[in-house]
Amino acid sequence: MSTTEISKEEKPETFEKNKAVAKRGGSVAGVARQAIEAQTGKSAITSKNAVDFARLLADVIEDKEKE
Repeated sequence: MSTTEISKEEKPETFEKNKAVAKRGGSVAGVARQAIEAQTGKSAITSKNAVDFARLLADVIEDKEKE
């Protein structure tokens, strides 16, 4: 969500600007993950969401290849 919101605000027009927005959004997400883990004492990364993420990446790559 954070990367999307940053992108909507800044409307990056180049690959490099999009890349910078993605890095900043990822940083925000990382801080949020660490805060959740500190509060709960549990890892936010599980084998289930790791598998779901891998599937999402495969789907995105497949969609890009069809374009």
